[in-house]
Amino acid sequence: MDIKLFDYKLPSNLIAQKQIKPRDHSRLLVLDIASQKIAHKHFYDLVDYLTEDDVLVVNETKVFPARLYGQKKTGGKVEILLTERINTAEYQAMIGGRNLAVGDFIYLDKKLRAQIIKDIDGKTKQIKFDKSGKALDKIIEAIGHTPLPPYIKTKDTQQIKKDYQTIYAKSTGSVAAPTAGLHFTKKVLKQLEKKGVKIFKVTLHVSLGTFAPVEVSDIKKHKIHHEWASIDQKTVDALNKLKKQSKNIIAIGTTSARTLEAFSAKTGKLQSGDKWVDIYIYPGYKYRFVDDLITNFHLPKSSLLFMVSALATRELIIKTYKKAVAKKYRFFSFGDAMFISKNRLK
Repeated sequence: MDIKLFDYKLPSNLIAQKQIKPRDHSRLLVLDIASQKIAHKHFYDLVDYLTEDDVLVVNETKVFPARLYGQKKTGGKVEILLTERINTAEYQAMIGGRNLAVGDFIYLDKKLRAQIIKDIDGKTKQIKFDKSGKALDKIIEAIGHTPLPPYIKTKDTQQIKKDYQTIYAKSTGSVAAPTAGLHFTKKVLKQLEKKGVKIFKVTLHVSLGTFAPVEVSDIKKHKIHHEWASIDQKTVDALNKLKKQSKNIIAIGTTSARTLEAFSAKTGKLQSGDKWVDIYIYPGYKYRFVDDLITNFHLPKSSLLFMVSALATRELIIKTYKKAVAKKYRFFSFGDAMFISKNRLK
């Protein structure tokens, strides 16, 4: 399947640089797969579309300040983007700086330094800090910067750190936010619960592999990087019961969807556990557990665009994206939301 089929033109001024306030005032494009109808709403209108027959599954991962700045012994500047924790003192990381090799030290703070101990693939290195565990976590929290995507040019501030986090974030480990969840407010969640909508939490620590550019012309040949995910037994039991009752399972974001699909057996029954997942979803894939999806608008030619196209169709998604551009929706991480449903608009 040619990657060019997943391209669309996006004016740069539609790439959102900051979050709408209040969060739930972002726009919401409702797409009905069955009728192919579209409704243009706001996120707070989501309450009007859901009933006691709907079940939301959110990702409670928490973003940590994974971007670090330091210098070599010679004084040259170095940027580190932590991408995956290996153990209490070691990480995989993308490192920006000249003439860096295995064995070199990077000085990040008076209290912290890191050494490159392995070259993984040229772009990614394995580094070891001279601190570990909670002591290391505390320093990274103090000196680290929000790992905003490169298309967001907004300066990192305490407000941005707060904005780039869901209100229900709990389990630290992501290098990117599960952005569909950024639209939720306490008010919206309370309104949904009052209507009888059930809400469950899973965890998937988002890695940069999710956003890695697809560098092959045939999307079937693309390789997805693994991510750590977890679902507890109590949640699995409840979700399996609700699914059996024909309740509508709505994944909040592609991260929640990947988690549910990765933990679903071929029979569609959900299983519990903690594991690395590398599920790759593109057109032709049949969703086993997820019925509907709430997500943001994704980059052209990206694996996330492939994923949403598998739930609807490529043709319908690209057609809808073009309409969203025409209507000047805000795109990507701080952008507006899209509710992809099988039968929501009559």
